[in-house]
Amino acid sequence: MHYKLLNYLYILVGLLFLAGCGTGNIESTIEGDASSKDEVSTNLESPEIIEETSNEDYEKVEVLTLDPLLSKMTVHYIDVGQGDATLLEFNDGNEEYKILIDTGNWNSSDVVSYLHAHDIKDIDIIAITHPHADHIGQLDQVINEFNVEEVWMNGEIANSQIFSASITAIETNDVDYYEPQVDDVFDIGPVEVSVLHPNTLLRSTNDNSLVLRIQYGEIIFLFTGDAERQAENEMVSIGVNLKAHVLQVGHHGSSTSSTERFLQAVEPEVAIYSAGAGNSYGHPNLEAIDRIEASGAHLYGTDVHGTILVETDGKTYTVLTSKQGTIPRESSAESNEVNEIGEEVSKTETKPTSSCVDINTASGEDIQRIIHIGPTRHLDLINLRPFSSVDDLSRIKGIGPARIKDIIAQGIACTGG
Repeated sequence: MHYKLLNYLYILVGLLFLAGCGTGNIESTIEGDASSKDEVSTNLESPEIIEETSNEDYEKVEVLTLDPLLSKMTVHYIDVGQGDATLLEFNDGNEEYKILIDTGNWNSSDVVSYLHAHDIKDIDIIAITHPHADHIGQLDQVINEFNVEEVWMNGEIANSQIFSASITAIETNDVDYYEPQVDDVFDIGPVEVSVLHPNTLLRSTNDNSLVLRIQYGEIIFLFTGDAERQAENEMVSIGVNLKAHVLQVGHHGSSTSSTERFLQAVEPEVAIYSAGAGNSYGHPNLEAIDRIEASGAHLYGTDVHGTILVETDGKTYTVLTSKQGTIPRESSAESNEVNEIGEEVSKTETKPTSSCVDINTASGEDIQRIIHIGPTRHLDLINLRPFSSVDDLSRIKGIGPARIKDIIAQGIACTGG
């Protein structure tokens, strides 16, 4: 019995001695040169040391060995005229990632050209904020020309040719389709994507816009699509975390977006809107410009600055513009009123600049100059854009062959682009 007890004592002393040496190694690694990663890895492989290490020490070692420095992420706010398209490029080691938020206007291929010019071949996610033709416009083209892994949409269905072509392209090319929900959080390499809106699809198409908060290291980007006052108020009221360094300005700088309450919640340092130079909507609206600048944000617009790049290493960021310019202080919106879908329409100009009212691009007020297109039908017309011809207006509820003849006889409706 005494012999066995003595052996146990020898073994216990030996274990205590080894444990003391092991703990000393870990502490010297943490407090000393943090670049000594090989030593940390060797210590972690020893089961004796792991057992004797406190939880706090173990977490410190994990940080030293598993938290690599972030490389550069570039966010391209592409100049697509009166539309929206933003490309995010980043990597995780040797793994490259591409996310495209919206795909520009339907009557152009500028997004496709931009992607080719930047040697893009694969796109991990395309997020369509809402199915209006200036946001979903080139989705089918992009899917047909690039290797797209997944498409996100808000679940709203549009009765338009562009929407149908997009769904066909998704199905034909076997692209994954997903409808993200509020509170979904996705880790895409080193990027965290949080879905903030919409909870339901009971609003206007603009206010149904998918709102995404994207965080890279310590730098945060907020994308709002065409979200307007109602959506902004809902997000603020329910306490969504809207804080962001860079804000994609809602609805192209419309007066119905970028409310003071919303801007106070976001506290952006930089705000970027996408709009076409000299567009018929008066975007950006002077009141919206004033609110954004009053918030302290530096304002940029694709109509003035062309394509805008934001480069970040996760700690700091740099804004680069392809053109030099100043946001105009004059705006036709000073004499404008807002119609039912948030478009700004002139109260002083009652005639279009030409005899043709382009049913694919004209403002809400000009569209109503077309016979049989009144306050209700002009909203349907805008939501169903684009139209291949004037005859295609028959897709609007209540517009049959007889009314198409009246519209053609009037002689002002046309299509362009």
